[in-house]
Amino acid sequence: NLGLVGSSHALEQVMKTVELVAPTDISVLITGESGTGKELIAQAIHEMSKRSSNPFVVVNAGAIPEGIMESELFGHEKGAFTGAVAARKGYFELADGGTLFLDEIGEMPLDTQVRLLRILEGREFIRVGGSVSRKVDVRVLAATNRDLADAVSRGDFREDLYYRLNAVKIYVPPLRERQDDIPALVEYFAERFSRKNKINFPGFTQDAILSMLDYAWPGNVRELKNFVETVIVMEKGQRIDGDAVRRHLPGNQIRMDSHLPVPVHKSSEELEREFLYRTLFELKAEMAQLREAVVGKYIMPQRRLPAAGFTEPATYDVVSSVAEPVIEDEDHFPTLQEMERELIYRALERSGGNKRKAAAMLAISERTLYRKIKEYALPF
Repeated sequence: NLGLVGSSHALEQVMKTVELVAPTDISVLITGESGTGKELIAQAIHEMSKRSSNPFVVVNAGAIPEGIMESELFGHEKGAFTGAVAARKGYFELADGGTLFLDEIGEMPLDTQVRLLRILEGREFIRVGGSVSRKVDVRVLAATNRDLADAVSRGDFREDLYYRLNAVKIYVPPLRERQDDIPALVEYFAERFSRKNKINFPGFTQDAILSMLDYAWPGNVRELKNFVETVIVMEKGQRIDGDAVRRHLPGNQIRMDSHLPVPVHKSSEELEREFLYRTLFELKAEMAQLREAVVGKYIMPQRRLPAAGFTEPATYDVVSSVAEPVIEDEDHFPTLQEMERELIYRALERSGGNKRKAAAMLAISERTLYRKIKEYALPF
């Protein structure tokens, strides 16, 4: 999966677009905040294309000094400038037959943008200091964390190049918009890091996962990866609980709903009260999700779970919402909380403890599932 871990709707939409554009040579502009994984998306497009056996060359346009940008991209001839003691291929020649990924394209100087547009349209270029036109067969993918349309309106980016690169746009959402992927990403990063460094790591507790779900992750997936690796090392390979996670989180920033504005003119008491209101609305929505699962597919246990432990498996009947439920004890009708507990346990049991599958079965988020597992002290 090239490191593209998760099953959130946001990531699925990205991958659907990747699968559509990969077999073609159409130009793709990948946008999104820093650390969201734009390079991984570009690599996935290359690996799923007919060019996959040829080079995939990554160029960070924001890291190349303006004075040598053209030499780096298009190469130079011997004697083209002081220090050019030999001819040198540029990135376009190195990527011939494959894919050239231009990261931070918004930082490219205007003069270089003109030459880039020319090679995109005619697939020809001339090395710095040369006179011979050279042909290349390169697919160009570009990425930026800037608003290029705004840069065009300010005159910082060429309009014709913008439209040439922006044939298809793929927006990579920040981690706060795909938080359901956090548990899977944590597991993926922890497993890879502990295996590579030969660390016997017993994993994270549910409280630790919840603490990471409540963090804002302004650095997105890159920050999450670095955090997981750091906390494993600092906790010396021990099982990591919520206290350890909160201790290592920078400033212990708590995530707030990204769809609501965060006012900066209010007092700390007003902000705290508003945060509590938002949390209550979120919990109400999560309960509504669970209620829909109960109504949509009612599972009435013939023998309810004992209060302590789950040693005795219960049989159950699945009945439609319009049918009369099967009630063993007519004097006792199970409460919504009891049914919720039973539903969650059964989903986890059927999925073999796989929380992602169980959450999908219940039509709730993984975050809600983790909270309910902790609330009901379920043995998963």
